[in-house]
Amino acid sequence: MTCPRFGRVPKHVGVIPDGNRRWAVQNGLAKQDGYQNGLGPGMMLYEMCLELGIPELTFYGFTQDNTKRPAVQTKAFQKACVDAVQMLANRDASLLVLGDYSSSLFPKELLEFKQRKTFGKGLIKINFLVNYGWKWDLSHFINAGDHNDAKKSRNINHYIASSDISRIDLIVRWGGRRRLSGFLPVQSIYSDFYVIDDLWPDFKKDHFYEALQWYETQDITLGG
Repeated sequence: MTCPRFGRVPKHVGVIPDGNRRWAVQNGLAKQDGYQNGLGPGMMLYEMCLELGIPELTFYGFTQDNTKRPAVQTKAFQKACVDAVQMLANRDASLLVLGDYSSSLFPKELLEFKQRKTFGKGLIKINFLVNYGWKWDLSHFINAGDHNDAKKSRNINHYIASSDISRIDLIVRWGGRRRLSGFLPVQSIYSDFYVIDDLWPDFKKDHFYEALQWYETQDITLGG
């Protein structure tokens, strides 16, 4: 499909790539085998955002709650996240991986990305949430409250762990579930939220184009 023309595109898109395990079961595979099939869609979406001129993209890798799953599944989605980030590190991107770096569940291969790193021309900011938890994120603001600057500030964005990630205009969730699942609560306060019933490994370009067409029709007021 030829890329449509849009009068307005979001400056920041958040992606919740859900349905990997359900896709695996539907295709006669073990649940943990679904995650690697989500890598291709992620790269395709990256290319689409570059073509459309979308300047920032955030992927929901895995959460601290996800690590309660069986060990074989945890290892599988950890590996998928490592593979995805390493693939993007060979492209024109400014990469940040955000999550509880102190935990043994955070892949050590991704520690080098805890500070944003620019590759190639750095044409797009990409944030990857890995071993992320909303309580972990906000706890940085709570702990900063012991300092006078934090007490006086009314801008929580400056003190949370995800302070380098901007406000999200559009969140797109694959897999049919209609919930945020703790996805960047501060940045998503005024996000428009679009749900695609198809599972993430069944990604099609039309999914994203339809989300953008819907976004164009929304009245963006930010509460005003």
